Amino acid sequence: MQVLHELPKFNNPDMLVGTETSDDAGVFRLRPDLAIVNTVDFFTPIVDDPYVFGQIAATNSLSDVYAMGGEPKTAMNIVCFPKGKMEMEVLGEILKGGADKVKESGAVIIGGHSIIDEEIKYGMAITGVIHPDKIFRNVGVQEGDALILTKPLGTGIITTALKKGKASKESVDEAVAFMTTLNAAASAVMCKYPVHACSDVTGFGILGHALGMASGSGVTLVIESQKLPIMHRAPRLAEKGYITGGCKRNRDYLKDKITVEKSLPEGIVEVAFDPQTSGGLLIAVAKRLAAKLIEDLQAAGVTAATQVGYATSLQKPWVRLV
Repeated sequence: MQVLHELPKFNNPDMLVGTETSDDAGVFRLRPDLAIVNTVDFFTPIVDDPYVFGQIAATNSLSDVYAMGGEPKTAMNIVCFPKGKMEMEVLGEILKGGADKVKESGAVIIGGHSIIDEEIKYGMAITGVIHPDKIFRNVGVQEGDALILTKPLGTGIITTALKKGKASKESVDEAVAFMTTLNAAASAVMCKYPVHACSDVTGFGILGHALGMASGSGVTLVIESQKLPIMHRAPRLAEKGYITGGCKRNRDYLKDKITVEKSLPEGIVEVAFDPQTSGGLLIAVAKRLAAKLIEDLQAAGVTAATQVGYATSLQKPWVRLV
């Protein structure tokens, strides 16, 4: 983020969302009733199966468009692959996994770019469409809002344990099932409500993304640990030390910006800092609408949707885990 502050500013009245508030995607207006949503993401494998890795990476890339309330239209592959050191069939499976998820979303793949690299990396650049007056940003949370999360937490912990050979098949299967679930249904339901703000929970963990929402909105967000949907065995694995480098970086960055209730179990706290891959949407909506929104989300198949906190008037620090 410090690097971004050094870049020249782009002043264009049609640039509706840029880098200023660390939103999930950029939005550029083409005409009064149409804007495009742009986002890009890629990363190294987090599971052993190349086809599943492709699915996860594509699902994760598409998520930013859904978080803004947009509809994905096109995708472009981004590939780094160690040519000559690995069978090309592996790359084929990765690309097939990604293509199948893009097809499920209703978008199309129109190209991409690849380079030779020592380590596999894969993801996508996604372009979607949205109405300029119907953009969900990560700012705009209002005092009294309820916070709703649509997927359980713990993917970083479980995939870290997987790399060490310590994650059970049941844990991995659960994580994969959620990481390969598009946020399309959650976004479609959300778009029917006067939502105040939304972000998808990814690399900064729920606490980091809550900080972005709180600081940009001028409120304090209270995350209620007992209400968090958490993947089975994730807290126990965290207590055994299976946490990512990203989790440690999140802790360092957030240490003077949030408070954590001292009595909370360490495993639960680690889950709250845990970087997520292809995580759920964190939605801020008026408290009076929260129960109905959760009911509609669950009816649409978003079974993990639950209220995980609320917004109060600004009381430093920005975020409290209780």
